Amino acid sequence: MLELKFADCASEVQDRARDGFYLTDEFQRRLARWNRERLLPQFPADDWTSELARNARMQKLEGEFLEQLRADVREDAAQAPEEPAAFVDWFESLIDLGPGQNDPLFPWLAEVASREQIRWFFEQEAAGEAGFDDLVALTQIKLPDQAKLELARNYWDEMGRGNPKGMHGPMLHIVADALSVKPRIETTVAESLALANAMTGMATSRRYAWHSVGALGVIELTAPGRSALVAKGLRRIGLSGKERRYFDLHAVLDVKHSEDWNREALRPLVEEDPRRATAIAEGALMRLRCGASCFERYRAELWRDQTLKKAS
Repeated sequence: MLELKFADCASEVQDRARDGFYLTDEFQRRLARWNRERLLPQFPADDWTSELARNARMQKLEGEFLEQLRADVREDAAQAPEEPAAFVDWFESLIDLGPGQNDPLFPWLAEVASREQIRWFFEQEAAGEAGFDDLVALTQIKLPDQAKLELARNYWDEMGRGNPKGMHGPMLHIVADALSVKPRIETTVAESLALANAMTGMATSRRYAWHSVGALGVIELTAPGRSALVAKGLRRIGLSGKERRYFDLHAVLDVKHSEDWNREALRPLVEEDPRRATAIAEGALMRLRCGASCFERYRAELWRDQTLKKAS
């Protein structure tokens, strides 16, 4: 069993990072379980001090994991300009130049993948789903007014603008039911869990608030193309319009969400304090790097039989 202890010093953290400790299955699963438990509504417990101590240990390990991700993107993020208009241009260029963009996995899902292969892909994605609505709600706390309003509008869309049938989370559950998916942390690859854990860590820790704004914004920027291809694959294997609505909707709606986010949140935040540009850029690149790792792992798993057949 993995021992989750405090790192005694900076050199030990570096050793752990070098050895891949923070990206192991067991570490990411433990972090995912902790995130799931701590975000659930709960009642007071008699041993609440023990729970606080456990949370402190996990938060330190989570911080070490996030700092490893930051270290991996720091050099590239430093290239982001601090002038607001130029920064937004740089940010929007990530749709073509960012890590994981135009990955061959998604055209393959649209045109070739079997129902079982699409089911496995969705199961991995669903188990690692951090809940965009909750991440936005956590991130907006104490943000400047203009950015806060934009995140509020985004959240309201995620909530179906007050209509339960329009809520995005339940739409995702409809896809899961149609594919008979039962997502479980124990059967999810570490890369998918790491992505969700990174998003949760940035949204729940105020020292990464600007990183979370960047990470959420880059999801809105880059998701539409992938959503359209996934929707095409779901249509090909026979899912109805209602069953694939989540992906059909995000292929269109997120284009406007991204434009609004960049104009109403990113630009005014950087205008007010240019230092935020680097943090927002780091968050965006952290999210894209995690996504690229997921796509690479998914291809390795899904194309394994195909590769073996070619080899033989």
